[in-house]
Amino acid sequence: MSVTAGADARAAYVRDSVTSASPAHALVMLYDRLLLDLRWAERCQDTGDWMSASAHLIHAQDIIAELAGTLKPELWSGGPALMSLYVYLLGILRTGNAWRDIEPTREAIELLEPLRLAWHAATDGSAVPLAPTRLSAVG
Repeated sequence: MSVTAGADARAAYVRDSVTSASPAHALVMLYDRLLLDLRWAERCQDTGDWMSASAHLIHAQDIIAELAGTLKPELWSGGPALMSLYVYLLGILRTGNAWRDIEPTREAIELLEPLRLAWHAATDGSAVPLAPTRLSAVG
């Protein structure tokens, strides 16, 4: 199998997994990818790779915008607070990206990781913490 064929097969698998997921599982997958993008951005920022960091931060912002766009805050008491959090995160990530500031990325990770774990617990209870957030924390 060629590299291109392998990449195409993986993309098809991911696409099928996402399109066939229940709404709750799709939400969990979005949170997982959001935190993964933020952690990759943080690692790139730590090493001064601002081009790659920016790409990850933009993808993270796209995910947050999707989460905000599908949230119906009027349906539950925590909805307005969650919407406010999404708006806040979009603002700090945009500013941090523009000013090449790693602190907003770290703040976003700290705010979102507990939510990611909570969504996992609410859906299937199988959440595991992601890798360490800082390069210096990696063995």
